[in-house]
Amino acid sequence: QVQLAESGGGLVQAGGSLRLSCAASGTFFTANVMAWYRQAPGNERELVADSSLGGCTNYADSVKGRFTISRDNAKNTVSLQMNSLKPLDTGVYYCNVKGTRGWRSFDSWGQGTQVTVSS
Repeated sequence: QVQLAESGGGLVQAGGSLRLSCAASGTFFTANVMAWYRQAPGNERELVADSSLGGCTNYADSVKGRFTISRDNAKNTVSLQMNSLKPLDTGVYYCNVKGTRGWRSFDSWGQGTQVTVSS
């Protein structure tokens, strides 16, 4: 079993910055893709950014140039640096990790952390 722990959410004014962190814990697993999703009330959960083990990254169009995803493979952590935050960035942010543990695959989600951007 791979469990995720998120931190870094909070309240910030528009134009400010926040850094979200997620730590994956478990034994004998490989995190192939680490990602951040977000969900605002009334909206579907959407991919914000992800990062593969090979170093490829992907960003939602709405956050390109403002957010940066990074991972530390030695520590099995992934972070999301969010700059120039806008009220539309408000939502619950979820860490997601897909990978393998032994011969089995896994898809783990964190409990979510609230990000609120005020005008």
